[in-house]
Amino acid sequence: MFSYFTKNDDFSDRLIIFLIHFGFFLKVYNSKVSKKEMQNVYDCIFKNIEISLREIGYGDASINKKMKIYINLFYSIMKKIDNWDNFNFEKKNVFFCDYLNKSLNMDNLIEYFDKYYIFLTNNTFNSFLKGVIKAKF
Repeated sequence: MFSYFTKNDDFSDRLIIFLIHFGFFLKVYNSKVSKKEMQNVYDCIFKNIEISLREIGYGDASINKKMKIYINLFYSIMKKIDNWDNFNFEKKNVFFCDYLNKSLNMDNLIEYFDKYYIFLTNNTFNSFLKGVIKAKF
């Protein structure tokens, strides 16, 4: 599945896809949930990314460099996702092509994330934490 969205099916490409999902999640719930609770989710996500990098075998210096790159990438993704509602189809296509290093038409991916965004808005934050949702969108 990942090969459709990325050139390489590796940790970095999978992480970018995850960060895009997480960006939409934060866009929807950031204003609906307390800052403390959102900070806990954010901290947990990035702590687990760091742990994953350690499990892959990166050393401390490499982990710090990678984490800085991933955090900057995430903020870049978030900045663009904040304007998602104002993007036309072409801008959405450019967004995915830029982050996923593909130059093909991303129609299916745009449709997927539009549906994912609606799915998030139709469900509560707590339903994701408690695992009571069946993700069908």
